[in-house]
Amino acid sequence: MAPAPPLPDLIATVEADVPTEDPLARLAAASATAAELTEASDALVGHFVDQCRSAGHTWAEISESLGVTRQAAHKRYSTIPRDLSRWTERAKAALASSVDAARGLGHAFVGTEHLLLGLFPPGGIGATILAERGLTEEGVAQQVVAHTPVGESGPAEPPFTPLAAQVLGGALTEALSMGHNYVGTEHLLLALFGQPDGLAAEILTGAGATHAACKARVVVMLSGLTK
Repeated sequence: MAPAPPLPDLIATVEADVPTEDPLARLAAASATAAELTEASDALVGHFVDQCRSAGHTWAEISESLGVTRQAAHKRYSTIPRDLSRWTERAKAALASSVDAARGLGHAFVGTEHLLLGLFPPGGIGATILAERGLTEEGVAQQVVAHTPVGESGPAEPPFTPLAAQVLGGALTEALSMGHNYVGTEHLLLALFGQPDGLAAEILTGAGATHAACKARVVVMLSGLTK
């Protein structure tokens, strides 16, 4: 196992980055360096947590291996966004529905296709745009099952795939790019196009939908609501 960087090397790095002998400047640099090391270590552990979840291990088993409580492991390493304060209630419901869709199909994971299925409860802008494109929940479910057959049973808490996790982060990016201070179902829909290797993007493009067209429709619908 590769050893962690020794303390003298870290100190030398900070001093080299901050030639001045101002202790406050070096303290700020040391804090930034420590934050980078923490992020890297979290990413390292998170990578193998994702592998364990994909292999079907429970949070109880993972927490035991990490030496922490189940709640602590789930809170720190779950791929679901930890802060949903910007998410609308419909967007939160869509996220929960995607997990239900995966469980209902007996799948051991939540992929981009399940996020797409989660958008279908009527009322949200995302669902409206899907309907306008001729997509239905039943039709999408058929395509999903054709790709991944229904399983006998899935885990109680199926993990999000790396692509699905990136979609969740992409939803916030889509919202901010449009100057919105919230994440709605429309942003979740647009974020699905950001992962072209995902099954959801394949289904959407197969129906003739594009990111540009859907985004333009979102702008029109929101302007109508504002008026």
